[in-house]
Amino acid sequence: MAKLVSKTYGDALFELAVEENCVDSISEEVIAVEEALKTNPDLFKLLNHPKIDKVEKIKLVKEIFDKKVSDNLVGFLTIMIDKERQNNIIETFEYFTARVKEYKNIGVVTVATPMELSETQKEELVKKLLATTKYVKLEVDYKIDESLIGGMVIRIGDRVVDSSIKTKLSELTKDLTKIQLA
Repeated sequence: MAKLVSKTYGDALFELAVEENCVDSISEEVIAVEEALKTNPDLFKLLNHPKIDKVEKIKLVKEIFDKKVSDNLVGFLTIMIDKERQNNIIETFEYFTARVKEYKNIGVVTVATPMELSETQKEELVKKLLATTKYVKLEVDYKIDESLIGGMVIRIGDRVVDSSIKTKLSELTKDLTKIQLA
């Protein structure tokens, strides 16, 4: 249910940003408000407190964010509170940010390797990924996973390219267990 809520509201905010031709500015504001909610958990708790009525919550949001973010975003937050969806604000903003990255052809990539890659290796990897994908820019998160033994695992969205020795050994083991000796 939460995923449906964040998708519905995130799509609405994205369509508004595209329609108003302010994707970049709303995107920056969304990141700032999301950061404010994450770094001030008391504010998030206050917005979700069942004994505080929504009129007070809306007033609070307007006091905090008015003149700091656009009227569109303040209005969006008040609608979410009015519809009692304030618990989904962060997920909605995360979904919205992912839509913006998709819209701007920015790929979010996770690369797992058994050891740290050199800067040259990272640059070569990014060049190859840019050449073989639709993306014009990449945000790459490098992780070290010593259990891979060698090779790497690349995740872009829901696609995975696994060239790790760990996986190859696992596949070889499966193949060998299927062989029946006479």
